[in-house]
Parts: sequence; C-alpha cells; structure tokens
Amino acid sequence: MTLQLHILIPTYNDKDTLPSVVARLATFGLPVLIVDDGSAADAAQVLDTLASAHPFVTLLRRPVNGGKGMAVRDGIADLHARGATHALQIDADDQHCLDDIPRFVAAARSNPNALVLGTPVFGGDAPRGRVIGRNISRFWVTLETLSRAIHDPLFGYRVYPVADTFALQQRVRIGARMDFDPEIAVRLYWRGLDVINIPSQVRYPEGGVSRFRMFRDNARISWMHTRLFIGMLFRLPRLVARHFK
Repeated sequence: MTLQLHILIPTYNDKDTLPSVVARLATFGLPVLIVDDGSAADAAQVLDTLASAHPFVTLLRRPVNGGKGMAVRDGIADLHARGATHALQIDADDQHCLDDIPRFVAAARSNPNALVLGTPVFGGDAPRGRVIGRNISRFWVTLETLSRAIHDPLFGYRVYPVADTFALQQRVRIGARMDFDPEIAVRLYWRGLDVINIPSQVRYPEGGVSRFRMFRDNARISWMHTRLFIGMLFRLPRLVARHFK
C-alpha cells in the first residue's frame, strides 16, 4: 500500500497555540487538514491566515461547535473522499511531541492496517486528576477488549487507517466530545484491527486551557464505558477466540 497520510488537527479557539504547531509541522512535508469546530471570529481569522500562509494546510469549517469527536469524524470523512489512506491526529494545544511524528508514520507504513496509538509519558507538570482518570479508563478498556492491546485510550496522538475508520463511522454513532477517542479505539479493536502503541512525551504548558469539563465529560465517559461493556458481552466469544489465533 502506498501511504497517503495527512495530519488531522481538530481545533476550537486554539488561536494562541496552533500557529506554532503548524509552523513546526512544515518540516515534515505532510499535508495538514485543520477542522475548525465552530471557533469564535478572532480564532477563525487566525485559521484563515494559517491556511493562506501555508500551502500544505487545508481548512475545513464546521458552522457550530459540536465537540472534538464531531470535528475528527468530519475530518475523516473529508480525507476519505480525497483518497487519503491514513490520518495522523494531533491536538492543537501544543501538548504533543511533534518530534515523534516520524515514529508514528513509520509504524503506519510498516503496519498499514493497524491502529497506531500514542501512550503518554507524563512529566511532573501532569495534573494528578488526569493521570488517575487515565488509569480508570485503561481498566475499563481492558475489560471491554478482554486484552491489554490499548495502552492508553484517551491520548489524542494517533494514526487512523481512514477506510476502516470511515466505514465504522457510517455504521455506528460514536461519541462527539471527550468520549470519542476511547470509543473509536475500542470499536476499531472490535473491528479486528491490530494496535501498535508508541510512547510519547506529553506536556502541560503553563497557562494552558483545558476543555475537559469535570462533571459533563466524566458523565459522558462513564455512559460510554457502560455501553461498551454491554457491547463486549455480545462480542465475548469473538474476543476470546481472538486470543487463540
């Protein structure tokens, strides 16, 4: 397979961090799709400037904010229509180590049918609540997949095989906000994709803005894990059989 990989960046009002991210992406020679999830006028203007200044950047706009999951879903659909084979999702808030991009690309090239997931390596700046929340999600995802294949379901640094991801989106309504990343990972595993995990440093810049809403997003994620656990019960024989292939 000839890899047609695009970098996919969902964004909502990231006008202070995204210009730096895009400038550093120029060195990798990869096309970039930015999905604007209904940003305010001042942030939208920054995105227009970025798209005009960088020929490798394409801008896709959503008229209203629908959540990170909706932005990624629209981005996957757009890339599928344009013949892309893979989407390397990164966040717009400058928390991801962009120097690891070649490792993600190499993993996708060697294993084009696999889901490539980043595993966060936390420093001392990581909020304790985030680390605890990740451990809880890892526990549930281990139950939902009956495996330890997914080392971290929440990290938004990953490579999707576009065809499989688009086909899944057409069949199943996946979470629209912070529940998207773990749900799509579990469902792609259920679909039969192998998972490759790549450790990558994550940082939390001073003054960074988190869009995680403690009550709302924890409630969404809890409901998602409830649905996935029930879904696992219906897939139990198939998931068990997968260990004996």
